[in-house]
Amino acid sequence: MARYALRLEYDGAGFVGWQRQDNGLSIQEVVEQAAARLAGDGRVHCVVAGRTDAGVHAEAQMVLLELPCALAPERLMAALNFHMKPHPVVVVRAGFAAAGWNARFSAIGRAYRYRILNRGPRPALLAGRVWHVIAPLDEAAMHAAAQSLLGRHDFSSFRAAACQAKSPVRTLDRLDVRRDGDLVEIIAEARSFLHHQVRNLTGTLKLVGEGRWPVGRVAEVLAARDRGKAGPTAPADGLCLTAVRYAADPFSPPQT
Repeated sequence: MARYALRLEYDGAGFVGWQRQDNGLSIQEVVEQAAARLAGDGRVHCVVAGRTDAGVHAEAQMVLLELPCALAPERLMAALNFHMKPHPVVVVRAGFAAAGWNARFSAIGRAYRYRILNRGPRPALLAGRVWHVIAPLDEAAMHAAAQSLLGRHDFSSFRAAACQAKSPVRTLDRLDVRRDGDLVEIIAEARSFLHHQVRNLTGTLKLVGEGRWPVGRVAEVLAARDRGKAGPTAPADGLCLTAVRYAADPFSPPQT
């Protein structure tokens, strides 16, 4: 059995998310169907670093794929990309996985970016990739509020009701808010995140940016450990998985 590390990028619009579901096409299904073509149409399974939700995008999703046949990584990448057409899912890097490496459990960090288009006119080029917010946002106030969320906390106030994590405690390493013209970007980094955590944080920080909440209220919401006290869940469109980090580069082992 040959084990591969894959880095994928995809547009999540039109998919039910990463994980296979009965109500529509998933990214996992697209990847595994393409891989099955290389395995004589046999059943294959892959392990992903993070199960992105419907509509969420990825620039650097990591996947462990096992195949009964060994192909050169470059050939595997080309073959998967061919068979995944016309879906907006692409392998951008492939390599033999080191013994014991797992895309999910070996990860030591994940990074997400949430983009808000903060202007009056609706998006054209960025449609489906941003949250369009017309009201002017104070990104400095949003950033100040975000800093009260850093560190190890019980994030129950920012956890989806359907979250299956055993504990609501997470360590948030970075939560920056910055502006580039009409784009307000929220950068979040942690070892792992709760279901909808970044989107719930974003919806809450938006209330601060609009001036509807004072900066200090965000810390109070965190302490309340009550989802009903926080802001709304931001739309999936603006969220993108930008990095998955490992102790060792999964593409550095000898290609044997």
